[in-house]
Amino acid sequence: MKILCVGDVCGSIGCNALRQLLPKIKAEYGVDFVIVNGENSADGNGLTTQSAAHIFTSGANVITGGNHSFRRKEELLVYEQNDLILRPHNIPEQTMGSGLAVVDCGRVSVAVINLSGIIYLDALKASSPFDAADELIQKAKNSGANIIVVDFHAEATSEKRALGLYLDGKVSAVFGTHTHIQTADEQILPLGTGYITDVGMTGPENSILGVKSEIIISRLKDKTCEKFVLADGKCALNGVVFTVDEKSGKTVQVERVLAKE
Repeated sequence: MKILCVGDVCGSIGCNALRQLLPKIKAEYGVDFVIVNGENSADGNGLTTQSAAHIFTSGANVITGGNHSFRRKEELLVYEQNDLILRPHNIPEQTMGSGLAVVDCGRVSVAVINLSGIIYLDALKASSPFDAADELIQKAKNSGANIIVVDFHAEATSEKRALGLYLDGKVSAVFGTHTHIQTADEQILPLGTGYITDVGMTGPENSILGVKSEIIISRLKDKTCEKFVLADGKCALNGVVFTVDEKSGKTVQVERVLAKE
């Protein structure tokens, strides 16, 4: 089975790029299952019913979240209404939704787990992602899932690497999100788990993490407090394709994806 994991979709411009590029990628790589991180898919961050619907109708099977998942207080019911929309499981103050989805694909069941890192994300007050991973992996296996994929939404590369190695042999694949920068360390870990530190983002190329570059430069250089505004222009889609053996649940190939409008 080929599983495509797509990096953080940035606003409506990112959603539109996803709609244009995702079908082509699925056809080119022969993708069977798609996981899209949608925590920034609404303009101004967060996830809305509308942005989630756009992602699903563009070809996603599961939407994962991150530190902005609960930004839109008026939209929190979306996590109760659709169990294929996930949020990081180890954010203890949030009770709506889940960090685990198990999807019956006919010949095999695929479990998707969504976790948050702790380092540099203190405001989330997240509990241990290691303990949460163990808990959800057991639930996934009890539900009959033979393929388990983890979206680890974290800032620190060391924390992502640590969880990846901790989960080696326990899950099919671990992919990082949050930094919006695609890393070049895709690999199959020693015990058969596919891994990449960060899959990147889906949004405007000429930007800083999707935001107009002049705003970020001004905030960093001159200590201004300008509001984030999404950049415009041509977009790129970053992702990774894990080819997973359905019987063993292990990854046999990893390919980074970079598609441009």
